[in-house]
Amino acid sequence: MKAPATIKTAAHQPRAEGARKLSALSGLVRRYYSPEFSIAHGGQVQTIAAGNYTVTGLSRHVRLGEFVAHRSATGIHLGEVVRVEPDSIVVCPIEPGEPIGIRDTVIRKGAFRVAPTAAWCGRTINALGEPIDGRGPLVQGDVRRSISNTAPPSMTRRRVEKGFHTGVRAIDIFAPLCLGQRLGIFAGSGVGKSTLLSMLARADAFDKVVIALVGERGREVREFIEDTLGDNLSKSVAVVATSDESPMLRKMAPLTAMTIAEHYRDQGDNVLMIVDSVTRFAHAIREVATASGEPPIARGYPASVFTELPRLLERAGPGTEGSGTITAIISILVDGDNHNDPIADSTRGILDGHIVLERSLAEEGRYPPVNPLSSISRLARKAWTPDQEKLVSRLKALIHKYEETQDLRLIGGYRAGSDADLDMAIKQVPVIYEVLKQTPGEKPAGDAFADLAVALKNAATAQPGNARARG
Repeated sequence: MKAPATIKTAAHQPRAEGARKLSALSGLVRRYYSPEFSIAHGGQVQTIAAGNYTVTGLSRHVRLGEFVAHRSATGIHLGEVVRVEPDSIVVCPIEPGEPIGIRDTVIRKGAFRVAPTAAWCGRTINALGEPIDGRGPLVQGDVRRSISNTAPPSMTRRRVEKGFHTGVRAIDIFAPLCLGQRLGIFAGSGVGKSTLLSMLARADAFDKVVIALVGERGREVREFIEDTLGDNLSKSVAVVATSDESPMLRKMAPLTAMTIAEHYRDQGDNVLMIVDSVTRFAHAIREVATASGEPPIARGYPASVFTELPRLLERAGPGTEGSGTITAIISILVDGDNHNDPIADSTRGILDGHIVLERSLAEEGRYPPVNPLSSISRLARKAWTPDQEKLVSRLKALIHKYEETQDLRLIGGYRAGSDADLDMAIKQVPVIYEVLKQTPGEKPAGDAFADLAVALKNAATAQPGNARARG
């Protein structure tokens, strides 16, 4: 009778071992990730590729975009479900270099959640909501929020009504912003996007500031946070995913940051949300989608990129009645200085305005190199007074005439007195350009229109003809 008992024990030993591992993994996931999560199903790693792995046994129980937890020799690691097939699922691991073995246990986790609280202000975290500033663990809030939230219903959202001063004269005059607006900064590499973002981050119109640094150079993170934010550091949260981190972490960083901003908005705060840059967010989505087998449709970008962009950006803006606002300022890296590349073109149609930075202006030493003719704020009329709107329209006409006739004037083909508007443009536009110049270390402008009026008045007074008339 002993022999059959021995054979039965040996046959059931692998199954018992698997159940023990699954039970242990269940406890760890419930402890460290989502308290409302309960283990119902588990699977096993079947195949392993460079950027993903397949799991059997979970196809009927998971949904696209959900997270799973994988137990390896070094602990528990997360992954996102990027493809579901009848007999298997494809998972993209969150952390690069994760040790994955055939038949490792994988369990369903559901949506990834974070629990923001006001105590997170002044902290720097990663895309997983874990502190990376060496200041100890984060205090967890009472409500855990999915990072894949949807935007509030359009008919329940408050209207955008109130303007504010950014302190950047080029923007406050030609493309003023309102609380709850979504603005894009479009420029090629090295033109000054991050510098302009650092100037905008100092605006004092906000209760909270949330910053997502996506694909940035590691050496620039501390510079941006410590040098740029200044007094605003105590009310800011930075979510960082540097360029050497996995595409999954770079994809998650803006989602985590937006979730934190939504928490503060629901508490009634006016929040400034900065994303630098949404182009690298799109690149991360492309890497993940390509690894899962999704075909490209536009210059190497798969369709999921153009689905995820509006999902992220529409979450910003005003909240429902009684809540605050999220003012989103995002940077768009224009590949090859082509402002019609797929990401720039798609993003421009979603946003409420765009600031265009020109490389030629930066080469002339005009910082920030904002092109006032190409930059547009779709909500400018809510920020301008009627007189300011008329003035800006007149200023743009003068700048257009000045730039349009530059070649003619350089070859000496224009004679003063032939065109009164051009004569005025020649006198005033250089003064306007000088007023628009600002350095990052300069104090934010209080009233940009007042500064411009003083400069134009001083220039008119200093003209030789006026001096003779006074004498």
